Amino acid sequence: MTSDPARAADFYHQLFGWQVETMQMPQGPYRIVRIEGEPAGGIMAMPPGAPVTMRPCWGGYVTVDNVDEMAAECAALGGKVLVAPTDIAGVGRFAVLQDPQGAFFNIIDYLDT
Repeated sequence: MTSDPARAADFYHQLFGWQVETMQMPQGPYRIVRIEGEPAGGIMAMPPGAPVTMRPCWGGYVTVDNVDEMAAECAALGGKVLVAPTDIAGVGRFAVLQDPQGAFFNIIDYLDT
């Protein structure tokens, strides 16, 4: 997440040679980072309404078999679901979770390709 996705995409393209493909999403453009043709990451704008203290950051994903079940299990164990399970067209389904100590992390179930 960044305050200037186009500039970030250009920076990482120049720095690492990453190929960047932009796809339109309901919340705005999402840039898929590809390394040797394989999807390896994404770049997007910080969400509307994000706190002014939110800084650009990288967020890793843990691949799971079922995002909905894992989000429910997180909540049952005392964690929080910060972003409910959501589909990403052509990519898969993801959620943003928070552990009981406050650390957040992302989970994803990629579409079968």
